[in-house]
Amino acid sequence: MKQETDPRVVLLVATLASFITPYIGSATNIALPLIGTEFSAGAVTLGWVSTTYLLTSAVFLIPFGRLADIKGLRPVFVWGLGLFSLGALLTGLAISMEMLLICIMIMGIGGAMIYATAVAMLTRAFPPEVRGRVLGINVAAVYIGLSAGPFLGGILSELLGWRSVYFVMVPAGIATILLTILKISDDWKGEEEGSFDLRGSLIYAFMLFALIYGLSKVPSRESMAFILASVLALGIFIWTEKRTEAPVLNIDLFSGNRTFALSNLSALISYSSTAAIAFLMSLYLQYNRGFNPMAAGTILVSQALVQAAVSPAAGKLSDRIEPRIIASAGMALTALGLFLLSGLTEETPITSIVLILALLGLGFGLFSSPNTNAIMTSVPGNQSGVAAGTMSTMRVVGQMLSMGIAMMLFSVIIGHVTISPDVHTGLLTSAKTAFTIFGILCLGGIACSLSRGRIRGWQRQ
Repeated sequence: MKQETDPRVVLLVATLASFITPYIGSATNIALPLIGTEFSAGAVTLGWVSTTYLLTSAVFLIPFGRLADIKGLRPVFVWGLGLFSLGALLTGLAISMEMLLICIMIMGIGGAMIYATAVAMLTRAFPPEVRGRVLGINVAAVYIGLSAGPFLGGILSELLGWRSVYFVMVPAGIATILLTILKISDDWKGEEEGSFDLRGSLIYAFMLFALIYGLSKVPSRESMAFILASVLALGIFIWTEKRTEAPVLNIDLFSGNRTFALSNLSALISYSSTAAIAFLMSLYLQYNRGFNPMAAGTILVSQALVQAAVSPAAGKLSDRIEPRIIASAGMALTALGLFLLSGLTEETPITSIVLILALLGLGFGLFSSPNTNAIMTSVPGNQSGVAAGTMSTMRVVGQMLSMGIAMMLFSVIIGHVTISPDVHTGLLTSAKTAFTIFGILCLGGIACSLSRGRIRGWQRQ
């Protein structure tokens, strides 16, 4: 007789996975100057170190979400952990920038498989009445990973070198794999039979790559060609998916479900406005202010610690109060924090920086858990894999766009040069311009979040 899976074990496994994936991103931001020194990389190239992981994850998220609905959430989750761990090991062994980027791509594929399944597993394992609380705990794990990344990454980089940042992920990934295999029996298949939309997946992959590559090449003619190709690919993707019997992404989820569509759009805007903060602030603190990686990580941890503290309570609150109200208030606080960062100078007191980062952490902590609750509660259970994949795609694409804007500003203001004292002023100008753009984006996100509609009382069939 098949043993029933304990939901608490699912929560533990998903929480562990949700910790290690953001840890890599935030720890990498702290290690970037050391990576740049070893491989003689400029600001734009360093941007690609972070963006490659995000781009690869974004390309594979929705396809793996669809595959998980067909084949089961658990096997895709386990294979994802395996690839992520392998990629981390190989990244730590990289001997060139090219090898580093290829290994990070392997991590990104594994990360996509984890993103596409972890939240969906939680959604299937827990009933709607406690889902907000559980998702809040999961989001807190994400933010604890973000918190530990700058702090532990700074310590590891300073004492053992940047490679140790990746090596420590290998035993964590293996432990999570073993726990999943031994303790979780459910696969949570959405459907027993189904076909995989390879054509749609390839169009989708090209669309994302062309967009981000084009942004990194601004203001050249080549950049405009790639951006236009991305827009054209988007139109072809929508046209194709509407005419495909088993699409990789069900476009009707957006056209026929207002809450799902606007909640995902709110997530896209939110992450587009916030993901590059750690990247830009890491460079600012280490280049403009002269802090070592450990000190810079300690300063940056203030944002993620507040996020981790607030998100479980915000998720629990969204089980009783409309998520759009809580999330919109969080977006407003985030916009305020971004506009405050746009006034950054080389003399700004560190206390002020910490307080602003804490304000940003409060805003994003209030936004993320209720928004996740709204998305996952707005679809039936047999579409939870695609819903989780779509939600995670909005997050990763938003992070990617955020980094794309930062790299575009570096390209225009600094150029493709190795970072030296001569370009430190350009670094600060790029960061301040980015924070202003991000703040304006957040203002639009508030209106989007408020317009999503009500979800209270909706019960999954």
